[in-house]
Amino acid sequence: MRIWSIHPKYLDAKGLVALWRETLLAKHVLEGKTKGYKNHPQLDRFKKCTKPAERINQYLVAVYEEANQRGYNFNKDKINWTFRPTVLNVTDRQLSYEREHLLKKLQIRDTERYKGLEQIENFEPHPLFNIIDGEIEDWEII
Repeated sequence: MRIWSIHPKYLDAKGLVALWRETLLAKHVLEGKTKGYKNHPQLDRFKKCTKPAERINQYLVAVYEEANQRGYNFNKDKINWTFRPTVLNVTDRQLSYEREHLLKKLQIRDTERYKGLEQIENFEPHPLFNIIDGEIEDWEII
């Protein structure tokens, strides 16, 4: 499971679809609707905040919007739209790590996208996140 801190606009088609599915799974975990993945490190940042289910729904909105812009047919009814927006922090080094991680994937599976993104030094964060100085997050599996 990977719930990216970078903006979903950088993901290729395969990555965006995977992010949608994995975030929906995370939503089910945070809502107590599944027994698996309860202790997955990617969920820690959501578990640590107040109202984790609201935060994951807020996260899903940007994924849905990106998919919609690309003409994909993601089901918006999977999102509980009643959340109150807020921001969570993510470190600058986490974003750098994710940039490199994504570029390695794209170099193999979508070379055109890779060529378009490799020149961007700093990726924007997902709209849920505010960038702060810091090391790679402790929930990241390196």
